[in-house]
Order: sequence, then C-alpha cells, then structure tokens
Amino acid sequence: MLSANFLRLEEDVKMINDSRADFIHLDIMDGRFVPNITFGFSIIKQIKKIAKKPLDVHLMIEDPDKHIDEFKKSGADYLSVHYETCPHLNRTINAIKEMGMKAGVVLNPHNPVELLADIVNDADYFLLMSVNPGFGGQKFIKQTIKRIEKLSSIISSNNSKALIEVDGGVSLENAKQLADAGVNILVAGNTIFNAKNPQEIISKLKEIK
Repeated sequence: MLSANFLRLEEDVKMINDSRADFIHLDIMDGRFVPNITFGFSIIKQIKKIAKKPLDVHLMIEDPDKHIDEFKKSGADYLSVHYETCPHLNRTINAIKEMGMKAGVVLNPHNPVELLADIVNDADYFLLMSVNPGFGGQKFIKQTIKRIEKLSSIISSNNSKALIEVDGGVSLENAKQLADAGVNILVAGNTIFNAKNPQEIISKLKEIK
C-alpha cells in the first residue's frame, strides 16, 4: 500500500479486496531504522475496518518489541520484523506468535541468508528485501535471486514449512524468475498501483507459477 494514493486510500483498499491478491501489505517506517516515515496505528486501524484480506505488516522500525501488542490491536494478521533490529530474535518471534499473528523475519540485501539458518523452524515466513528498505519504486537488486535460492535450500534441508516473501522492484518481468527461485509471496507496489488496470496486473502475477 506504500504506492497507493492516500487521498483515495479507501478506494485502493476496496480495489485490493475485489482483486485476486492474498494480502494487503503495509510498510511501517519510523525515520530512524530507515530514512522515510510512513504511517502508524491509526491508519492501520482504518484500513482494517474495510479490509477483506489479511494485513501483512512489515515493520521497518527500531525496537519493534515495544509495539507488538499495539500492532496486534490495530489489526495486523502477519507481522514481520527486521533481523537487524532484534537482538533477541527468537523471543520476538515467539511474542508475535503468542498474540495470534504469523511471525516473519526480514533481511536486508547486504546480509547473508545463512544468518537465518538457526531460526528457520521458528518463523512462519522470511521476507528478503530486494531493494534497500525505506522507499518505494527502487530498482530490483539482481543478486536477490541467488539469495532466494540459498534460503530455499536452507528451508528445505531443515524440513521447515516457512514461506519466502520478496519485497522491492517486483514486476511482471521478474516474477517468474522469483517464483522459480523459491518465492511464495510477491510484494508489488508500483507495478500494481501505477498500472491502468491494477486488478489485471494482480491476476497476471497470481497466474505465474
């Protein structure tokens, strides 16, 4: 939703409701962990009132542990935290799960996916950033494909059921390659909201296997 028109936010949420999309992805930025600031609890609560899809909330904030309970109250169904912000990551994952949400772990482009090996059976999903976090509309980092393949191998070799999500620069041009590498969830912003027919683009992304 970072690429949505916030003057017509209700319309854009309803468009996603009526589409084949599986989730509504919300990027929460604090201006500290990343340079940008987006929105907070009040906007999430408003979106939750009209959303018919689960809210996939991606926290790009420092010290996310302080706010897990409030994100649950605001309507998050899936909650992901950055590896880089959680010194006690296992405890954070467990706290998210205990509140009834699916727990995700996000990794920035410059960090090796091997860092996730010890928690591969703890998190419900892993989100690999394919751009540097903080702003929408960035160019896809090609090295991400190899990182996805490595993570997929780690998940498989540990008999984990965790899903792989990718966020940043996702388009119709690279979606098939991402799926082939092992991605289960594609996060697309500009590709959808800059299109003349967003629902058609969502359908085309959904048809990629």
